Amino acid sequence: MSTVDVIIPTYKPDYSLFTLIDDLEKQSLRPSKIIIMNTEEKYWNDLNENNPENPLKKYDNIIIRHIKKAEFDHGETRNQGVLLSDAELFLMMTQDAFPKDRMLLANLAKAFADTDVAAAYARQYPKSDCNLAERYSRKFNYPNEPMKKTQADVEKLGIKTYFCSNVCAMYRRDVYNSIGGFTHKTIFNEDMVYAGNACQKGYAIMYVPEAGVIHSHNYSCKQQFHRNFDLGVSQTEHPEIFGGIKSETEGKKMVRQTIEHFRHIGKAYMIPHYIVMCGFRWMGYKLGRNYKKLPKGLRIAFSLNKEYWL
Repeated sequence: MSTVDVIIPTYKPDYSLFTLIDDLEKQSLRPSKIIIMNTEEKYWNDLNENNPENPLKKYDNIIIRHIKKAEFDHGETRNQGVLLSDAELFLMMTQDAFPKDRMLLANLAKAFADTDVAAAYARQYPKSDCNLAERYSRKFNYPNEPMKKTQADVEKLGIKTYFCSNVCAMYRRDVYNSIGGFTHKTIFNEDMVYAGNACQKGYAIMYVPEAGVIHSHNYSCKQQFHRNFDLGVSQTEHPEIFGGIKSETEGKKMVRQTIEHFRHIGKAYMIPHYIVMCGFRWMGYKLGRNYKKLPKGLRIAFSLNKEYWL
């Protein structure tokens, strides 16, 4: 079995981080290292001052690096984490995702028996407090069947060919090195940019539904607007990946199916609010796609990652 390191960017972590670390340490395939790339040391110190008996002290494989918020970048911060790893495979996770069981790492690592696979990502299950629209989006984006995606699938799958989520995705180091890692400055979407680059170079992206994490958000309309603005910016900034591929077809399909799902379960009264939320997503995305026409002040106001513009 290959060696695996785990890399987790953190910002204002709370006690749940200790749960995540415990869950990772108990995996059937134990990570060689858990590398935490923490933004703003003061928040880390606040967490540990409130926990004089730091649970992390019981483990000998944890590396912590602190950066300033102005230094954080979705791609480059992860690249810096990879530099601290020497494993054959490394797993990118976020601080708010939790392994569904003890087989997460092992099930993802199995995907790399296929030498074409550059990255493998896990299925995301909704949290118990997840709203119905977000719960259905998990079902839409993370089906029961495994999927191996290559450049040959673009005509059939469109942008979904490049879908890969650093909420929980494992990478092969030698391919990462040959590709040049994650893009060194990006507002968002570093995982899909990487996946698109890998597919275009002849590699495959693997979806592994047997590997599961608990992860979901109940975003407001405003939050959806900001996220989709950054999504649109990222796609505009990488025409080599997204320029010749339809990116709105999947979104329209999900909207139609979600509305039909609400009707089917007798929750049609939820449709108007869902349509409004989709409108905020669409507006954010369209403005992001056309961000070059906007003054800097509006770019900052519309963006979730405001430091990117400073």
